[in-house]
Amino acid sequence: MKNGNRPIILVKKRKSSHKGGHHGGSWKIAYADFMTAMMAFFLVMWLLAIASPQELTKIAEYFRTPLAVALTHGDRSSASTSPIPGGGDDMMQKEGEVAKSMPDPATKADSERLKKLRKQIDQLILTDPRLKALQPHLLINMMDEGLRIQIIDSQNRPMFENGSAKVEPYMRDILQAIAPILNDVPNKISLSGHTDDLPYASGERGYSNWELSADRANASRRELIAGGLAEGKILRVVGMADTMSLKSQSSDAAINRRISILVLNKNAQHNIEHENSESQEMDFSNPAAMKQWSVGGAVNLAPQASPVQASPLAPMNDHIITTTPTEKR
Repeated sequence: MKNGNRPIILVKKRKSSHKGGHHGGSWKIAYADFMTAMMAFFLVMWLLAIASPQELTKIAEYFRTPLAVALTHGDRSSASTSPIPGGGDDMMQKEGEVAKSMPDPATKADSERLKKLRKQIDQLILTDPRLKALQPHLLINMMDEGLRIQIIDSQNRPMFENGSAKVEPYMRDILQAIAPILNDVPNKISLSGHTDDLPYASGERGYSNWELSADRANASRRELIAGGLAEGKILRVVGMADTMSLKSQSSDAAINRRISILVLNKNAQHNIEHENSESQEMDFSNPAAMKQWSVGGAVNLAPQASPVQASPLAPMNDHIITTTPTEKR
């Protein structure tokens, strides 16, 4: 038979089971989320470990009221209050506004330089035998204008001879010892002389406390230069007479007879230089331009007769006792 040689094919169908078989890819997504969360956790732990206590305080304050700046519109300085520094420009900053939280680097460096100068002077006083013995005569403090060094008189050891600008040897030691240190900083110096309120016998008509204070300040300038200070470092030398007595002392106290050396910061130096530059802007050759500087808008530019040069009056002793109670002693 023809059909007798045909092979018989048997097909067996089995129901497949997924037990223990290959799973889908959803577990990979869950695992990736877990690893990302762990990485973020350890990153935060690392940042907290390296942050300073001040930075941690700022971060905590920020998260207490995260929307405070947005709700109150800030402080109109366009300054970022975030303790975490970032790059790029401030898109909210307006022209004319400054960032209060970012001090001027030049001003900060100037302040640090003056603080370092004070430490050097304090160290010099402790190590130099001459200055250590004269330490009660030195007053050093920081001011808004810079670092002020005051050399004061005492009743038993005056810095100058009585009634004159002749420098005593120990005053010369102080000035020449600090001159090299003052010369090492780029800051300019202002010198001012001060006296007590005891007047001369001639009053204000002749040689007075004004001349005495100015002469003593100028004598101190010469001693500083002799000690190594460059002449161009001194920006101003003034005599203040008795107009700036120390508040804690009586006006006739010996401590009021002093020399003040002010190491100017950049702002104070700029103000003094600006005052000096205003006088240089006056054009005396142009009568029209002189009207703004004259009283009533008129100025007389006609040549004047040469004044007679008065002979200088010799300084009188500022410790002479006379019958007039207001005269200098």
